[in-house]
Amino acid sequence: MKKYDVVVVGGGFAGVCAAIAAAREGSRVLLVEKGNALGGAAVNSLVIPFMPNATKLNGVMTELSQGIYKTICEKLGEKGAMRGKLFLEEELKFILNDMVREAGVELLYHAYIFAAKKNGEKIESITVATKCGPVDIEADYFVDCTGDAQLAYLSDCPYNLGRENDHLCQPMTLCFRLGNVDVEAFYKTKEELKQKYREAKARGELMNPREDILLFRSPIPNVMHFNTTRVVKLDPTDPEDVTKAELFARDQIREIIDFMKKNGDGLDNCFLMETGAEIGVRESRMIVGDYVLSESDCRAFTKFEDSVAACNYDIDIHNPEGAGTSHYFFPEGEYYTIPYRCLIPKTVSNMLVAGRCISSDHGAQASYRIMPTVCTLGEAAGVAIGLAVKKGIDTRSVDVSELQAHLRANGAFLGI
Repeated sequence: MKKYDVVVVGGGFAGVCAAIAAAREGSRVLLVEKGNALGGAAVNSLVIPFMPNATKLNGVMTELSQGIYKTICEKLGEKGAMRGKLFLEEELKFILNDMVREAGVELLYHAYIFAAKKNGEKIESITVATKCGPVDIEADYFVDCTGDAQLAYLSDCPYNLGRENDHLCQPMTLCFRLGNVDVEAFYKTKEELKQKYREAKARGELMNPREDILLFRSPIPNVMHFNTTRVVKLDPTDPEDVTKAELFARDQIREIIDFMKKNGDGLDNCFLMETGAEIGVRESRMIVGDYVLSESDCRAFTKFEDSVAACNYDIDIHNPEGAGTSHYFFPEGEYYTIPYRCLIPKTVSNMLVAGRCISSDHGAQASYRIMPTVCTLGEAAGVAIGLAVKKGIDTRSVDVSELQAHLRANGAFLGI
């Protein structure tokens, strides 16, 4: 394949925003995605809705994720594909396809990265598995938006896995949807159903370790969305563990549907409409970068001078060992920012990392991992890489004030 200025690996929200942002800066960009569509967890794992990332500032409710993320939401709204924070992922696929092509980004689907070639601190090329065998792709710069920090891992960058004391990650979850539900009847007795679930759990009758039933209304009539399976103590980066997780989650789905039909209302004629094409992963590898964002930074509402994103989604930790979900909600008017240094991995000078796998600890990741925030992180990485391409410099030499000026010009909220 031809050589590019920038290769972005991973076509989730972070990767889409990184690719668009870099292309807007004038770079020749290739976006590599292992599946057949853009959208990451939203389209592959049916993860909805967009979690809230806003707070009241000077009496005005302010969205902390703007820029390209705001454009995506507007386009979903124009297509009638968004209800509040809920959205239709099939329409999202078309919107993201259009946005990257309009920006001049080239796409490569069905390409799974499995190797990287380095020369000193520079990545020279990556190798992806395709239908015609291994393909080498060369570039001057790279952005890792794989979620699992796959390119960073293959480039021997230091990383942490899960929480610090035992390396357990937040649970994996396979989302599913039920069709032909009498949604109003279901909701009238929803709390009674949840109480029956807790009682059955206490009696040891259910295999799912989750403490309750987590569900959402769907923008599709007569459909309910469930984010309630829970698989703990398995490694999301180990293929054997992920296989076990997929199998166990499907067993849980069968069990919970049977339970709800026996104990809930509005489900007499329902059917299993769909499950995610792959299990959802909340947490896996996080790089060790030039700065490690900590939970204490978040709780202290730290505003960094090299801020490239802002967040106040709660520190939302699904117990890595079993039941229970802990929350720390930020007071009104408070938020923290994420420094550019968290996107810069150790030992590589021509790559940035964006998305849920930036440099942080377990507690901080539990907050910024949401889709609105990873959009802003991806956009920041793309602009920074674009500036590096123009000047032929490494990622550490990017002028942060210039980067911030470009982000603000694109509508970003940086909090400083």
